[in-house]
Amino acid sequence: MVYVAVFQRTGVAMARGVSSGKPRLRVRASVAAIVLGLVAVSVSTPNAAASPARTGPEGSGIKWKKCKGKPRDDRLQCATVSVPLDWDHPEGKQIDLAVIRRLASRPAERIGSMFVNPGGPGVSGVDVVQTSGAAFDAWGGGRFDVVGWAPRGVDGSSPVECFTSTAARDRFWAGVSLPLTAAESQAFSRKTVELARRCGEVNGDLLDHISTGDTARDLDALREAVGDRLLTYVGLSYGSMIGQTYANLFPGRVRAMMLDGIIDAVNYTTSAETRTASDVASTDEVFDQFMALCQRAAPGHCALAGHGETVAQRVAKLFAQASRSPIPAPNADPPGELTSRDLQLSTFTPLRLPLTWPQFAADLEAAINGDATNLKIAAQAQQTPEAFAAFTTTAAISCADGPARQPVSAWPEVIDHLTDVSMLWGPRYGWGFWAPCASGWPAHDPQRYAGPWNATTKTPILLVNARYDPATGYANAQVAEKRLGNAVLLTLDGWGHPSYQVPSMCIDEWRARYLVDLVTPPPGTVCQPDEVPFSS
Repeated sequence: MVYVAVFQRTGVAMARGVSSGKPRLRVRASVAAIVLGLVAVSVSTPNAAASPARTGPEGSGIKWKKCKGKPRDDRLQCATVSVPLDWDHPEGKQIDLAVIRRLASRPAERIGSMFVNPGGPGVSGVDVVQTSGAAFDAWGGGRFDVVGWAPRGVDGSSPVECFTSTAARDRFWAGVSLPLTAAESQAFSRKTVELARRCGEVNGDLLDHISTGDTARDLDALREAVGDRLLTYVGLSYGSMIGQTYANLFPGRVRAMMLDGIIDAVNYTTSAETRTASDVASTDEVFDQFMALCQRAAPGHCALAGHGETVAQRVAKLFAQASRSPIPAPNADPPGELTSRDLQLSTFTPLRLPLTWPQFAADLEAAINGDATNLKIAAQAQQTPEAFAAFTTTAAISCADGPARQPVSAWPEVIDHLTDVSMLWGPRYGWGFWAPCASGWPAHDPQRYAGPWNATTKTPILLVNARYDPATGYANAQVAEKRLGNAVLLTLDGWGHPSYQVPSMCIDEWRARYLVDLVTPPPGTVCQPDEVPFSS
C-alpha cells in the first residue's frame, strides 16, 4: 500500500498574501516524504462561500515546547498528547501521540489550525511538518497553525514493534527478498506467519486499537485540544482515508477538508483482497502513459526512443530478458543482478514522480544495454530490514481496517489475481501487504469503521486527483465524489501521486481558495499541468 510519495526537488511559490521569500521543501530519500508545489492567487468563481471565520480560540489544551533535535525553525513546537488506547473505555489505559505544530506566519489573521496527514498508513505527520511546514503554511496563506501528528502505531506514537530489538529484526529479515519462484513463495508465506505470531507477542493489545477509526477519533481529540470548534484538514494519499472516516464519524465538526490522492473507502475496508487489488488497479495504465509520452517525445528527450522499434516493444524485450536471465548490476551496493521481480520493484518510485521519467527511461535503457545498476539499487532499497519493518506497520494498520478473507495458503490464487490486475505492483503489494493480513494476523479492532460513507458536511469536501495516478487511481476519486454526501472533485489532467508531483497553477489556486475562503471549484473542473514529462 504505502500511499505516499517520494521525492524530487521543487520550489514553492508563495500563497496569497505571504509577504516574502520562497520556502523550499527539504528533500529526503525516503518513501515517507512528500513534495509540495503551491501557489495561490485571487480567482473569481460563482461558488463563493462566506468569509472565513475563526474556528476556535488560539488557546490550547496542549503543553507545547520547543522541539528537540529539529531543524532550525522558530515556529516549530512539539508536544505529547495522551489518548485512550480503547475509545470505548476513555478512562482506561492511555497511549501517547507525538504532535508538532508550525505557528501561522500571519498570526494576526489566524483562522485556526490545519491538520495534515501525509499518507502511509504508517507515515508520521510530525516528520512532514518538521521538513515541509513552511510549504503547508503557504497552502493556507499563512493563516493556520500547521499541525501534524504521528498516528497511533507509528514511530513516535506507541509504534508497532514486532521484535524486541533492531538486531532481532535484522536477523529475521536477513537475506529475504520478495519471492519470485514457487519455492521462494512458500518460504515467504511461512515467514509472514512467523511475523504475525511475533507481532502479536510483542505488541499485546495495541494491535486491536490502531485502525483508521481509532485514528479519526484521535484526530477529533486533537482538534478539541488545540481549541478549534471545527476541523480544517489536509489528507494526502492514505490521509484521504483518515479524512473520509472522520467526515463520516463527525460530519458536523468539519470546517474544510482537502483530500489529494483518493482511496476507495469501500474497497479499502471490505477485505485485504479488495484493498490490495484496488491499490494497484491503475498502476499499469500509468506505465503505459510513461511509454506513450516517451514515444512522442522530441528526439533526444527520452533514452528509450529512436531505436528502430517502439518504446513499448523495447521495454517488453527488457522484461522478457530479465525473466530469462538476471541482468548484471555491477555498481550496485553490493553488486548483483537484476531479476524480473527487481525490475517490477524498480518502477515503484518513478511511476509516482512523472518529472523523473527521463531518468527512469535512461535507467531502463542502460539495463537494456547490460548495466542494470540503477534499477537494482532502487529494488534493493525496498527489500532491506528497514523496508520490511515499514511494510509491517502499514500492514498492521490496514489489516485492522479490512482483514483478509483468505489464508496465506491461498497465495497461488491471490498473487496470480493481483498480478493480473497489475503485472508491475500486484506481486509486491500482495506479498508486502496482503500476506501478513492472511497469516493469522493477531488483531480484531472494535473501533474499525467500515461505513456508511455518505454523511453530509456543511462545506463540500474538496477531492483532488490526477487522471493518471499509479497508487490511488482516478476511478477512486470519481466514486468518492458520488458516495460522499457533499464533495467536489478537482481533476488534474496529468500524472503523479498525489497530484502535486506535476505543478499546476490551476490546482494551486483552487486549493488555496478552498482552504482559506471555503470556495469550491465548479463541478467537473479539470486543470492542466504546467509541465509535461519529457518536454525538456
